This record gives sequence, structure tokens and C-alpha cells, in this order.
Amino acid sequence: MIQTLAIILGFQLTGEVASRALNLPLPGPVVGLILLVTACILRPPLAEAIRPTTTGLLSHLSLFFVPAGVGIVAHWDLLKAHGIGLAVALMASTLLAISAGAWAFTAVARMTGSEEPQALKDQGRE
Repeated sequence: MIQTLAIILGFQLTGEVASRALNLPLPGPVVGLILLVTACILRPPLAEAIRPTTTGLLSHLSLFFVPAGVGIVAHWDLLKAHGIGLAVALMASTLLAISAGAWAFTAVARMTGSEEPQALKDQGRE
């Protein structure tokens, strides 16, 4: 398990170094994750070697949200003062993002001339 964690953290470190050295617009952990996924595709034994540890980490994913909860408690006064504005901004931006995604999907579907899958058409006739 320690070797697997070292591999995962090594990829994260490599991504961080690459992101900063190349002045990439992506965060280092994202670059590291892309490198890790690429390495797992190119070397399937690597994916099998890290699978048990990554499965264990994912099963305890909720623990990764503890720092966010601590941040909420630490900035409670700020949240009380601006909480309604933050909530409205979060809801509005979420609705805008969903709308933009739906609009983009519809536009691409029209541009490519794609149609409904045959199974969906058949269900409509029943």
C-alpha cells in the first residue's frame, strides 16, 4: 500500500512540477492525474497494481470533505454575513452551467445531424 501511495503521490508531484515549469493553465494534481491515467493505459499492470489502494481510497472518499467542513466552521462569520449572496450565486451559476451545457449539446446534435437512437424511436411508437 505504501508503494502504491508513493506512485500516486509521485504522479501528483510530477504534475505539479510540470504545471509550474511549463506555466500550464491546469493545476498540478490534474496534470498528474492525466499522466497517471496515461501510464495506466500504456501499462495495464500498473493499473492492476494500484487498483486495491485506489479502491480503498474511493470507498472513504467522504473523508476528503473534512477540510471543506473545517473551512466552513473557520469562516462562519463571513458565511453569516454573505451567505445569502453566496447561495444565490451558487444556484444561479449552477443553473447557467446546466443551461449552457444543454444548449451546447443541442447545438452539436443539430450540427452533426444526429438523430435519436432507434430504441428510443421504437419506445415512442408503443
